[in-house]
Amino acid sequence: MIVPRHWAEGRVQRKERGRQVTVRRFGWSDVSEADAQAMADRRAAEALARILAGESKLSRHEPKIPYNGAEGVPIREEILAQHGDVVITRNSYGVYCLNTPNVLIADVDFADAANPNLEWLLAVAVAALTLVFWRKLAALALLILLPAVFRRLRPGREAVAWKRVRRFSNSHPDWRLRIYTTPVGLRVLVTHRRFQPAEPAVAELFDAWEVDPVYRTLCLRQNCFRARLTAKPWRAGMLEHLRPRPGVWPVTPASLPVRQAWVDRDERIAADFAACRFVEALGPDSIHFDVQGTVQLHDRLSRAATQLPLA
Repeated sequence: MIVPRHWAEGRVQRKERGRQVTVRRFGWSDVSEADAQAMADRRAAEALARILAGESKLSRHEPKIPYNGAEGVPIREEILAQHGDVVITRNSYGVYCLNTPNVLIADVDFADAANPNLEWLLAVAVAALTLVFWRKLAALALLILLPAVFRRLRPGREAVAWKRVRRFSNSHPDWRLRIYTTPVGLRVLVTHRRFQPAEPAVAELFDAWEVDPVYRTLCLRQNCFRARLTAKPWRAGMLEHLRPRPGVWPVTPASLPVRQAWVDRDERIAADFAACRFVEALGPDSIHFDVQGTVQLHDRLSRAATQLPLA
């Protein structure tokens, strides 16, 4: 797992056979911006050489996104704190994230609940079809009633998620699972030993719980596991996006005051909410010594032991 403190971008150009080829690559470092720039220039030069040698499918530019955007590019987020090998970052929409190289974390979303607006989207779609083929009054009634109907299905989806977790626990009795509720599902921390993201055992758990494929790819590419620690701003009533947009780190020095003003407002609001709530633990009554500190940090920063509303 790499979460660098310094970033830079390298740019090289070469005129080849009457056409100009421009290649950009990022560099990173925990030492200095100059060290990051040297790496960026070196990566750009290497990529240009490969492109000129005939690798036509090699991208000329790397996307500036927080993570999971390009093979070999580490997590690009503001570092807020470091506790041993655990790094706390602020992601692109403003929340705290825990990044750990060896504590297995997985979210089990209630089916169809990962998008909190899904019920409304489905209702609008059905209502639109009704409006085309039936009457306006019936379409309006469906628009009002369908979200409530969809929400009534939530207990069934929740039961499926719990069933998956308990079935896995029963078939792996030596695994210690700490289970939390989130606004749209369950979060599980596996605490009986440390894990590497590429382990077959991790893939087995992800398969059994149908873990989000984007998160699975992130874990493999970044060699880490992640967990959100603070409330999503829009769930807590903070409707303004993180400034400036996009919020990919680092931002220019001129933008820092605007960003900090947003952060100050958001953190005042987020203090009244929890990201998850501890429910129960399954498996042996033990926790690995090297995992204990990460679990305690997660529970404290996510306010998992409180009765604050989830967001």
